Amino acid sequence: MGELAPLVSSTLAAYYEEVRDQVHKWVDPLSAEDIWRKPYPYGNSIGHLVLHLTGNLNHYIGKNVAGTGYIRNRPLEFSDSSQLPKQQVLANFDRTIDMVAATVRAQSASDLQKAYFDPTEPRSNTRFALFLRMAAHAYHHVGQIIYLAREVSRA
Repeated sequence: MGELAPLVSSTLAAYYEEVRDQVHKWVDPLSAEDIWRKPYPYGNSIGHLVLHLTGNLNHYIGKNVAGTGYIRNRPLEFSDSSQLPKQQVLANFDRTIDMVAATVRAQSASDLQKAYFDPTEPRSNTRFALFLRMAAHAYHHVGQIIYLAREVSRA
């Protein structure tokens, strides 16, 4: 595992950076109004999905691995009505991805194998499992952002 750890860490970190790039690809062309508009009476806006990704990664990786002290308010990620400026939402997300990528890149083989426990994420029992699950979770929401960006652009 020792010689594999740098490859795993750098590949995962690059994947998180690709998530950031994809979010920007789809969100940058939209107006501030577009990112907060819900094209359907159900579901989330793009802005709320970016807030959720930011909160999710700050909690699971920032607080629980990097020790940032982040305090999460998950319900607000989906209900915040303040409609923060688009550039602020994206800047917060970018800082989060930078922190995640740096944290993942800093993992040694023994770090990746360390036990991980959070009662809200019981399936991630090692740091490696956590990093993998959070990457998959992030890209799941990128898919939703792509769909919503197309819908708000058509409207």
